[in-house]
Amino acid sequence: MAAGISVKRGLLSRRTWLFLAVHRHISASSVCLKRAENSAHKAARVNEKFCLDLVRSRDYDGFVSSLLLPVEARRSSLALRAFNVELAQVKDSVSQKSIGLMRMHFWKMAIEEIYRDDPPNQPVSAELWRAVRKHCLTKRWLLRIITEREKDLDDRAYRTLQELEKYSENTQSSLIYLLLECLGVTNVHADHAASHIGKAQGIVTCLRATPYHSGRRKVYLPMDICMLHGASQEDFIRGSREQNIRDVAYDIASQAHVHLQHARSFSHNVPEAAHLAFLQTVVLEDYLQRVRRADFDVFHPSLKKRNPLLPIQLYLRSWKKSY
Repeated sequence: MAAGISVKRGLLSRRTWLFLAVHRHISASSVCLKRAENSAHKAARVNEKFCLDLVRSRDYDGFVSSLLLPVEARRSSLALRAFNVELAQVKDSVSQKSIGLMRMHFWKMAIEEIYRDDPPNQPVSAELWRAVRKHCLTKRWLLRIITEREKDLDDRAYRTLQELEKYSENTQSSLIYLLLECLGVTNVHADHAASHIGKAQGIVTCLRATPYHSGRRKVYLPMDICMLHGASQEDFIRGSREQNIRDVAYDIASQAHVHLQHARSFSHNVPEAAHLAFLQTVVLEDYLQRVRRADFDVFHPSLKKRNPLLPIQLYLRSWKKSY
């Protein structure tokens, strides 16, 4: 009898020990899993903040426009704009073209790895991977932006206005196509509008950046328009405010305006959801109106100041759901 009780106690002890060992293992695994989840969540927050800060500091208009998007598209929009900023600043941040080509190669490989679900350990890449997974973004648009930015490393003026438009289509328009995908919009009329808005944005950006580039003894304005009005690169580098320089600015600004008008011609057939991807038209309108008031003098001091009412204007346009 005593021996039987002793055996039972031994079995109970072994079972208790086994139970406790399993419990400890499960508890330890849970703790490790929880720590890993917390670490992953913390890394995701750091990546998100990195993109937000980058866009806010280098593309403030795009930053405000992104904040006005629906919650489900906001973070992805900031990731795309951060990606665009990373590529745009390569040209100005490298002293040799070979270094710029290396950085562009990194981004090409990063896109390939993102679509293999193995993104590089880099904040913008990580956020872009999240956006690609969430919205099934088209790989072609991302690669097209990189390829066109890579060509632009040649650091020369655009030969013609059409060449500037092509560059704008491949960069700015491609970005808008991706924003439309973030908003779940698949519409041919929205795509046509996006194409024209992107071209207008590229043209305005080139014109708007003229004082900055001239200060660095660089001129990127289309050569055919400059030659038409007898304006030399040296005129822009000197910051000339003569009539022929204003005529160059007028012709370029007019082409941007034409693209905005073309984009609006599709407005009746464009879904409401797409209008939020076109908020940048507010920024383009603002600059075109201000340069017109300055009699197309791109070096006028008033054009260096940011419009403090622009965030309000962007909000009102988003509320009206129009572009």
